[in-house]
Amino acid sequence: MSNQALEREQLAAMLLRLRGLDVTGNALLTAIESIPRRVFLSPEFKNTVYSSQMFPIACGGFCESVDTLARLLQQLDVQSHHKILEVGCGSGYSGAVLSRLGEKVLTVDRYKNHVTLANEKYEQIGATNVIAKHADGLQGVEGEGTFDRIFVSASFKDMPRHFVEFLTSSGVMIAPLSLGNGTAKMVRLTKIGSRFEREDLFEVYDSPLLEGLAAAL
Repeated sequence: MSNQALEREQLAAMLLRLRGLDVTGNALLTAIESIPRRVFLSPEFKNTVYSSQMFPIACGGFCESVDTLARLLQQLDVQSHHKILEVGCGSGYSGAVLSRLGEKVLTVDRYKNHVTLANEKYEQIGATNVIAKHADGLQGVEGEGTFDRIFVSASFKDMPRHFVEFLTSSGVMIAPLSLGNGTAKMVRLTKIGSRFEREDLFEVYDSPLLEGLAAAL
C-alpha cells in the first residue's frame, strides 16, 4: 500500500472513531480532515499520525491525541467570525485546525523553538490567518484586544480568573485545572458579566503551564 493510500485509510478510520465519540460537527470534522497532521509530527510517526495516541515533540512537550483535541474543539464551538487565542502552540497542529474554523488565530508559547517551527508549518500549508508568538501564556496577552474563544491545553493550578478580561461578552474558554494527582479536569468557562460560569467536562493528563519564557530553546 502506498503512503498516500495508507494515510487516506487512517484518516477515514479516525473520522469514524471521532463520530463514535460523538464528535459530529461537520465544520470541525472538515477542518481536521483538511490539515495534514503528518506535517506537524516527526517523520517516524508518519504511519500512525491519525491514531488516538499522543506524540512527543520538541522541548519535552507532546502533541495531544487527535481524539481529545476534537472533543475539546467541539466544546469550544468556534464560529467562522471568531478571533481565537491559543495558549501553548506546541507542534502547531491545533492552531492549524483552529485556523480552518475561525477568522483569526493567535497562538503563544514560552518556547521560541515551538513558535519558529509552528510558523514554518503554517506557511507550508498556506494557513495565513494564524500566527505563533513567543510569549508567557500563563499571564494572557496584552495589547491584542479581546477574543471570542480561548483554548488552553496545559493546566492551571487554580481558576484562571484573570483571563476573563481577555474574552468578549459570552466568550468561551476551554482549559484544564490540575487535580494534583497527575490528572486535570477540562472545564468550559463562559464569560457572564465579569465572571466565569463553569462547566466540568472530562479528565485529561496533567501537563502544568510553566511561568515565564524558556531561558533556552
